[in-house]
Amino acid sequence: MELADRAVGFLLSLISISTFTYYTFWVIILPFVDSDHFVHQYFLPQEYAILVPVFAGVALLCFLCVFVGFVMLKSKKKKA
Repeated sequence: MELADRAVGFLLSLISISTFTYYTFWVIILPFVDSDHFVHQYFLPQEYAILVPVFAGVALLCFLCVFVGFVMLKSKKKKA
């Protein structure tokens, strides 16, 4: 089981580092590259650099609220 945990941890780390590198390049470096450069075809328009994290944050907040609500309801049923 330890090998599987290490593999999952490595995969999650790789995904996180890749996402961070992509987003950092997209937000910080890409505005200084000429707009007709071929590298722009690999990135979404600049407006999405704000919309994607905001949407992800709102979705995460909604999920956490629903999770806390279910836990509170479940603990209330155990007491009754």
